[in-house]
Amino acid sequence: MISRSAIGQTAQRVVRRQCCAQPATRRGFAAATGSTSFSYENADVNGIKVASRDVAGHTTKLAVVAKAGTRYELLPGLTTGLEQFAFKNTQRRSALRLTRESELLGGQLVAYHTREALVLEANFLRDDLPFFTELLSEVISQTKFTPHEFLEEVNPAIHLHQKRAYANTAQIASDAVHGVAFHRGLGAPLHPTLNTPLGSYLNEESVSEFASSAYTKQNISVVANGANQAELGKWVGEFFGDVSTQGSRELPSKATKYYGGEERIAHASAQNAFVIAFPGSSSFTTGSSYKPEMAVLAALLGGKSTIKYSPGFSLLAKAAASAPGANISTTHAAYSDAGLLTINFSGPALAVNTAATEAIKSLKSISEGSISKEDFTKAVALAKYRSLEEGQNIESGLVATGSGLIQGGKPFQISEVTKSIESVSAEALKTAAKALLEGKASVAAVGDLRVLPFAEELGLRARRQNLNITVKTPLSPHPPPTTIKMTFAWKQAGLSYNKYLAVAARVVRKSLKEEQRVAAERRGLSELRSARWENGKQGEVKNVADANNEAQAAAGNASA
Repeated sequence: MISRSAIGQTAQRVVRRQCCAQPATRRGFAAATGSTSFSYENADVNGIKVASRDVAGHTTKLAVVAKAGTRYELLPGLTTGLEQFAFKNTQRRSALRLTRESELLGGQLVAYHTREALVLEANFLRDDLPFFTELLSEVISQTKFTPHEFLEEVNPAIHLHQKRAYANTAQIASDAVHGVAFHRGLGAPLHPTLNTPLGSYLNEESVSEFASSAYTKQNISVVANGANQAELGKWVGEFFGDVSTQGSRELPSKATKYYGGEERIAHASAQNAFVIAFPGSSSFTTGSSYKPEMAVLAALLGGKSTIKYSPGFSLLAKAAASAPGANISTTHAAYSDAGLLTINFSGPALAVNTAATEAIKSLKSISEGSISKEDFTKAVALAKYRSLEEGQNIESGLVATGSGLIQGGKPFQISEVTKSIESVSAEALKTAAKALLEGKASVAAVGDLRVLPFAEELGLRARRQNLNITVKTPLSPHPPPTTIKMTFAWKQAGLSYNKYLAVAARVVRKSLKEEQRVAAERRGLSELRSARWENGKQGEVKNVADANNEAQAAAGNASA
């Protein structure tokens, strides 16, 4: 292991050179060796897959690719949580020290994830390979996962990702079309949705448990661009010895199955999103179901011109002229055991509706073989260029090679990919397009659902077929509803309505007086008042009890 004093001395030397205004070419240029080959060399170092592409230059990009994408997360949000915990406090260094030491060496640290992989990446000067190799090994094997970091940094960052994803209709549509296409696994959203109940799933303990399952020797690979394979293998063998060989739990390993279907999501954004997807090809690095004709088909459909001030040769670029305001693009997402060919639309709802209709017409024309030889040649050339560009692109090559090695495949080799694309024929392209239309599509609509089309309106099969079920036992008929006849009380008593009201009023008044009398007797004092009539005149109004007492006294005097 590299001692802390050695690290400090290296950092101090960098600072002294900066302060003394030394020429920048003095450090690291002697090691700027390498070749112009874009092929990866790979090896197994103590159970860890290691691959390197020794491209000439003064910088190196080193990455740990872990089998920890959203496809493999045990609970919602764990992949995003593990990504946010990268480069935090470890058993040996604080996050502050880790950051300052990397900055003193001019390094850059990045963490991101895809549907299948979590990538921890370091970019640095070529001479500093030992330091950053040790740093990445420390991050995956000695991160602390403290509660205060989760509450103060990780959890707020996850909620920001959720809000940002909800505002992006294109991302919502992409997640939705993956969900209806693959359901679980690859169908999991790239980031947790805004309504996902993360509180019941996500905390520092669940993230730590997921890390112990993902950061194992069989689930990681170390890939570098701009590093010698022998030197990289040496430092990986020295610093990655603390990585465990078996995790606390097995990651999901169920093979991907394509389902297809349709999902529609209402959204208030003015930027509508609509995606039509079909089953595609797996990645070249795994080779289980690799179909090079899918890359050619994506190039032929296209949508965006590759030449400025020109509509381009692609079929959807020409179709976009009839739908002003709509943006169209065709992409192919390749995974370890599946793929998804997607046609993406965005813009005003009416323009998207028109563009989607034209896109299906273009795909049908390919399946009928009505494509010119010139357009086919252009599509093959463009697909070949894109594959070469992707292979030379350091980011794409790292992730593709790392994921391929983890899945038991091979590194991303440019020469083999281009040969497979060149072998695609027009007949193979026609057969592929016909199979897509005859199969089940995946459709996602986000935005104004009143205007955005349904899959059936486009002539696509996106729903399950209705099952014809024959019921052998006859269903019992429902009993007829019974008629309820209402009889009014005044009719039942043989009275007119007005007479009934008069009688009812007397009964109510009498009952109220009776209630008052009974209540007064219970209190021991009658509150009823009366007046005596004499010779047709009403006398003084007196309390009934007082009047009774006076009457009794008068009767006693008369008898005496």
